[in-house]
Amino acid sequence: MGEASLKYHYSIEEYLEIEKSSLERYEYHAGEIFAMAGGTLNHSLLSSNIGGSLRESIKRKGKSCRTYNSDAKIAVSDEKFVYSDTFVVCGKTETFPEMPHAAKNPILIVEVLSESTALYDREGKFQDYQKITTFREYILVSQDKVLVEVFYKPEDVSFLQYRSYRNLNETIEIKSLDIEVSLNDIYLDWEI
Repeated sequence: MGEASLKYHYSIEEYLEIEKSSLERYEYHAGEIFAMAGGTLNHSLLSSNIGGSLRESIKRKGKSCRTYNSDAKIAVSDEKFVYSDTFVVCGKTETFPEMPHAAKNPILIVEVLSESTALYDREGKFQDYQKITTFREYILVSQDKVLVEVFYKPEDVSFLQYRSYRNLNETIEIKSLDIEVSLNDIYLDWEI
Protein backbone atom coordinates (compact mmCIF):
# COMPACT_ATOMS: atom_id res chain seq x y z
CA MET A 1 0.00 0.00 0.00
CA GLY A 2 1.22 3.50 -0.73
CA GLU A 3 1.86 6.40 1.59
CA ALA A 4 -0.93 8.32 3.33
CA SER A 5 -1.48 11.90 2.15
CA LEU A 6 -0.48 14.76 4.46
CA LYS A 7 -4.01 15.84 5.39
CA TYR A 8 -5.36 13.62 8.14
CA HIS A 9 -9.04 13.24 7.23
CA TYR A 10 -10.77 13.41 3.84
CA SER A 11 -14.46 13.16 3.14
CA ILE A 12 -15.59 10.69 0.49
CA GLU A 13 -16.40 13.67 -1.76
CA GLU A 14 -12.84 15.03 -1.36
CA TYR A 15 -11.42 11.59 -2.07
CA LEU A 16 -13.46 11.29 -5.27
CA GLU A 17 -12.32 14.75 -6.42
CA ILE A 18 -8.67 13.85 -5.78
CA GLU A 19 -9.06 10.63 -7.78
CA LYS A 20 -10.85 12.41 -10.60
CA SER A 21 -8.13 15.04 -11.00
CA SER A 22 -5.16 12.70 -10.58
CA LEU A 23 -3.35 10.24 -12.81
CA GLU A 24 -2.76 8.08 -9.73
CA ARG A 25 -5.26 5.78 -8.03
CA TYR A 26 -5.96 5.98 -4.32
CA GLU A 27 -7.58 3.73 -1.76
CA TYR A 28 -9.85 5.27 0.88
CA HIS A 29 -9.68 4.04 4.47
CA ALA A 30 -12.13 5.83 6.78
CA GLY A 31 -10.88 9.32 5.93
CA GLU A 32 -7.31 8.52 4.97
CA ILE A 33 -6.21 8.08 1.37
CA PHE A 34 -3.31 6.00 0.13
CA ALA A 35 -1.63 6.21 -3.27
CA MET A 36 -1.43 2.86 -5.03
CA ALA A 37 1.94 1.68 -6.28
CA GLY A 38 2.41 1.20 -10.00
CA GLY A 39 2.64 -2.35 -11.31
CA THR A 40 5.20 -4.18 -13.43
CA LEU A 41 4.64 -5.62 -16.90
CA ASN A 42 4.41 -9.13 -15.40
CA HIS A 43 1.87 -7.88 -12.86
CA SER A 44 -0.28 -6.41 -15.62
CA LEU A 45 0.05 -9.51 -17.80
CA LEU A 46 -0.92 -11.92 -15.00
CA SER A 47 -3.86 -9.73 -13.96
CA SER A 48 -5.10 -9.60 -17.53
CA ASN A 49 -4.59 -13.33 -18.03
CA ILE A 50 -6.50 -14.40 -14.94
CA GLY A 51 -9.29 -11.89 -15.56
CA GLY A 52 -9.72 -13.17 -19.12
CA SER A 53 -9.57 -16.81 -18.03
CA LEU A 54 -12.20 -16.22 -15.36
CA ARG A 55 -14.47 -14.39 -17.80
CA GLU A 56 -14.21 -17.19 -20.39
CA SER A 57 -14.84 -19.95 -17.83
CA ILE A 58 -17.84 -18.08 -16.41
CA LYS A 59 -19.21 -17.56 -19.92
CA ARG A 60 -18.82 -21.27 -20.79
CA LYS A 61 -20.80 -22.20 -17.66
CA GLY A 62 -23.56 -19.71 -18.56
CA LYS A 63 -23.36 -17.96 -15.18
CA SER A 64 -24.73 -14.46 -14.59
CA CYS A 65 -21.46 -13.15 -13.14
CA ARG A 66 -19.23 -10.25 -14.19
CA THR A 67 -15.45 -9.98 -14.03
CA TYR A 68 -13.99 -6.58 -13.12
CA ASN A 69 -10.39 -5.45 -13.56
CA SER A 70 -8.19 -3.19 -11.43
CA ASP A 71 -9.98 -0.04 -12.61
CA ALA A 72 -13.00 -0.88 -10.43
CA LYS A 73 -13.12 -0.37 -6.68
CA ILE A 74 -14.35 -2.77 -4.02
CA ALA A 75 -16.38 -1.31 -1.15
CA VAL A 76 -15.21 -3.17 1.92
CA SER A 77 -17.60 -0.97 3.93
CA ASP A 78 -19.21 2.42 3.48
CA GLU A 79 -15.93 3.94 4.71
CA LYS A 80 -13.31 1.78 3.00
CA PHE A 81 -12.74 1.45 -0.75
CA VAL A 82 -9.86 -0.54 -2.23
CA TYR A 83 -8.63 -1.81 -5.56
CA SER A 84 -7.91 -5.46 -6.35
CA ASP A 85 -6.41 -6.84 -9.54
CA THR A 86 -9.58 -8.73 -10.48
CA PHE A 87 -12.89 -9.52 -8.82
CA VAL A 88 -16.12 -11.26 -9.73
CA VAL A 89 -19.68 -10.33 -8.83
CA CYS A 90 -22.58 -12.72 -9.43
CA GLY A 91 -26.07 -11.32 -9.85
CA LYS A 92 -26.62 -7.58 -9.64
CA THR A 93 -23.61 -5.44 -8.72
CA GLU A 94 -24.44 -3.64 -5.47
CA THR A 95 -22.94 -0.34 -4.25
CA PHE A 96 -23.16 2.05 -1.30
CA PRO A 97 -24.89 5.38 -1.98
CA GLU A 98 -21.70 7.19 -0.91
CA MET A 99 -19.68 5.34 -3.55
CA PRO A 100 -21.74 4.25 -6.56
CA HIS A 101 -18.57 3.22 -8.43
CA ALA A 102 -17.46 0.53 -5.97
CA ALA A 103 -18.94 -2.96 -5.80
CA LYS A 104 -19.84 -4.16 -2.31
CA ASN A 105 -20.74 -7.74 -3.22
CA PRO A 106 -17.78 -9.56 -4.80
CA ILE A 107 -17.78 -13.33 -4.44
CA LEU A 108 -14.21 -13.86 -5.70
CA ILE A 109 -11.21 -11.51 -5.37
CA VAL A 110 -7.80 -11.91 -7.02
CA GLU A 111 -4.54 -10.18 -6.13
CA VAL A 112 -1.30 -10.53 -8.09
CA LEU A 113 1.45 -10.29 -5.49
CA SER A 114 4.31 -7.85 -5.79
CA GLU A 115 7.19 -7.27 -3.43
CA SER A 116 5.77 -3.95 -2.22
CA THR A 117 2.16 -5.13 -1.66
CA ALA A 118 2.40 -8.84 -0.78
CA LEU A 119 2.13 -8.35 2.99
CA TYR A 120 -0.80 -5.93 2.64
CA ASP A 121 -2.57 -8.31 0.22
CA ARG A 122 -1.99 -11.34 2.47
CA GLU A 123 -2.93 -9.70 5.75
CA GLY A 124 -4.66 -6.31 5.79
CA LYS A 125 -6.68 -6.62 2.61
CA PHE A 126 -7.44 -10.28 3.21
CA GLN A 127 -8.86 -9.51 6.67
CA ASP A 128 -10.96 -6.71 5.19
CA TYR A 129 -12.25 -8.86 2.35
CA GLN A 130 -13.45 -11.48 4.84
CA LYS A 131 -15.86 -8.88 6.28
CA ILE A 132 -17.75 -8.75 2.97
CA THR A 133 -20.80 -10.98 3.37
CA THR A 134 -20.77 -12.27 -0.23
CA PHE A 135 -17.02 -13.01 -0.25
CA ARG A 136 -16.23 -16.71 -0.73
CA GLU A 137 -12.84 -17.06 -2.43
CA TYR A 138 -9.47 -15.30 -2.52
CA ILE A 139 -6.79 -16.05 -5.10
CA LEU A 140 -3.18 -14.88 -4.75
CA VAL A 141 -0.98 -15.10 -7.86
CA SER A 142 2.79 -14.85 -7.55
CA GLN A 143 4.58 -12.95 -10.28
CA ASP A 144 8.05 -14.19 -9.24
CA LYS A 145 7.38 -17.91 -9.60
CA VAL A 146 4.60 -20.26 -10.63
CA LEU A 147 2.44 -20.24 -7.52
CA VAL A 148 -1.28 -19.66 -7.11
CA GLU A 149 -2.81 -19.83 -3.64
CA VAL A 150 -6.55 -20.21 -3.15
CA PHE A 151 -8.51 -19.58 0.03
CA TYR A 152 -12.12 -20.74 -0.05
CA LYS A 153 -14.82 -20.12 2.56
CA PRO A 154 -17.73 -22.52 2.27
CA GLU A 155 -21.11 -21.12 3.27
CA ASP A 156 -22.00 -21.59 6.94
CA VAL A 157 -18.42 -22.58 7.79
CA SER A 158 -16.15 -20.39 9.90
CA PHE A 159 -12.80 -21.60 8.55
CA LEU A 160 -11.09 -21.19 5.19
CA GLN A 161 -9.87 -24.05 3.03
CA TYR A 162 -6.41 -23.55 1.50
CA ARG A 163 -4.99 -24.99 -1.71
CA SER A 164 -1.82 -24.13 -3.62
CA TYR A 165 -0.87 -24.80 -7.23
CA ARG A 166 2.75 -24.80 -8.50
CA ASN A 167 2.72 -26.71 -11.77
CA LEU A 168 1.75 -25.13 -15.11
CA ASN A 169 -0.12 -28.33 -16.00
CA GLU A 170 -2.48 -27.97 -13.02
CA THR A 171 -6.02 -26.68 -13.15
CA ILE A 172 -7.41 -24.50 -10.37
CA GLU A 173 -10.81 -25.48 -9.07
CA ILE A 174 -12.66 -22.26 -8.24
CA LYS A 175 -15.35 -23.55 -5.93
CA SER A 176 -17.24 -20.26 -5.43
CA LEU A 177 -18.06 -20.18 -9.16
CA ASP A 178 -17.96 -23.90 -9.94
CA ILE A 179 -15.40 -23.32 -12.71
CA GLU A 180 -11.81 -24.26 -13.50
CA VAL A 181 -8.88 -22.18 -14.77
CA SER A 182 -5.53 -23.59 -15.87
CA LEU A 183 -2.24 -22.29 -14.54
CA ASN A 184 -0.94 -22.44 -18.09
CA ASP A 185 -3.54 -19.82 -19.08
CA ILE A 186 -2.74 -17.62 -16.08
CA TYR A 187 1.01 -17.69 -16.77
CA LEU A 188 0.69 -17.44 -20.57
CA ASP A 189 3.60 -15.33 -21.97
CA TRP A 190 4.90 -14.73 -18.42
CA GLU A 191 8.60 -13.94 -18.12
CA ILE A 192 10.60 -14.27 -14.94
